[in-house]
Amino acid sequence: MRYVISYDVVDDRRRERVARTLDDYGDRVQRSVFEAELDQRHLSLLVERLRREMNTDEDNIVIYPLCATCVGKSLRLGQNAGLDTRRAIVV
Repeated sequence: MRYVISYDVVDDRRRERVARTLDDYGDRVQRSVFEAELDQRHLSLLVERLRREMNTDEDNIVIYPLCATCVGKSLRLGQNAGLDTRRAIVV
């Protein structure tokens, strides 16, 4: 399943670690937004890693699932208009 992951991390060092973690799993589509194609196992591993990197009292990470129909209806404008959403992510 494809996921959109957005984050708002207060501390610069934590923000960088969260971004590097997300970069291991998907593609950056905006400064604090990633997309990733993940099976349930890899989603669980990602969530585990993100929880270790964030401060739950200060930071916010949201993971939105996108069904195949929704992905197909996505409209991309600008720099990421050509992003290949079919790419498999292997971690």
